[in-house]
Amino acid sequence: MEQNHSAQPVEKSIAEIAASIQRGIDRVMYGQEEASTLLVAALVIGGHVLLEGPPGVGKTVISKTFAETISMRFRRIQFTPDLMPSDITGVNVFDQQTSSFRFVPGPLLSDVVLADEINRTPPKTQSALLEAMEERMVTIDGTAHDLGDMFFVMATQNPVEHEGTYPLPEAQLDRFLFRAEVSYPSEEQERRMISRFASELPGALRPRTAGVLLSESSSQAPEAYVTLEELRSARLRVREVRLEESVLNYLEQLILASRKHADIVLGISPRAGLHLALAAKFFAALDDRDYVLPDDIKRAAKPVLAHRLIVHPHRLNDKGLAPDLIPELLAKIPVPDRKGEG
Repeated sequence: MEQNHSAQPVEKSIAEIAASIQRGIDRVMYGQEEASTLLVAALVIGGHVLLEGPPGVGKTVISKTFAETISMRFRRIQFTPDLMPSDITGVNVFDQQTSSFRFVPGPLLSDVVLADEINRTPPKTQSALLEAMEERMVTIDGTAHDLGDMFFVMATQNPVEHEGTYPLPEAQLDRFLFRAEVSYPSEEQERRMISRFASELPGALRPRTAGVLLSESSSQAPEAYVTLEELRSARLRVREVRLEESVLNYLEQLILASRKHADIVLGISPRAGLHLALAAKFFAALDDRDYVLPDDIKRAAKPVLAHRLIVHPHRLNDKGLAPDLIPELLAKIPVPDRKGEG
């Protein structure tokens, strides 16, 4: 009697998923591998990303291309001083023909949302994102609207321009898993970019129409993307990565050191500590390990913590942030001998 040896689909590793997304982004971006990795990490972990960089480096482009590559519905919200909360969440409109109200969803009700220049809008509208980012739902006139388990926010801001802006409060900054820098490309990458796109017609590589899944049109799909099933599987596998007691103690000592540091007004919050642990697990999985090393925590420390630590003014850098304190904190914590293999 013949046995059915139907081949089972092979799960993509975390590294393969990240590489697939990176190839999709590389179609239109040059030299932003670190920012791309953090976008992948945040989506797999289930967090959100704040993208910072000067104008013209491609913050919006990398966000749009990332959303296209992962084949999810994408909406971009241009934050302006006159934007109201209902403009992004949606509103109930009275229909005279049916004599009833109907809900008109706002752009926030999507899979992937780009909050472009988030610090350009007043705090009232910024706060409309809080429930969406934390609870993955929005409440309008007492009715909750679910945003789905894969809901993902990318926000952009220019860190050096402060005129006419509304800095994000600490409570909202703490909602962002990572702060990712989108910096200038290298000289070689910039030459390639100029040479390539100077001969392209405007919009030639424009991402798909908002709200349309890539799977609906294979002719416009990028060369490499991952499915929602692969992303959900990756999310589970990251959480299965082991955080051994010695490494957990190393993490906790870092948290406590930040709260006791003389130059730090507000140290690492419990949410930030959890985000740091999850980010370390992702970087371990990215290296094809099922256990966390102290080096994974060190790698995750800057993008997870730089936007959260509130320090005394004399320790701020020219961007108003405190990344210089993070190596100082790490240097004070003894690295455990045990590497977590056991």
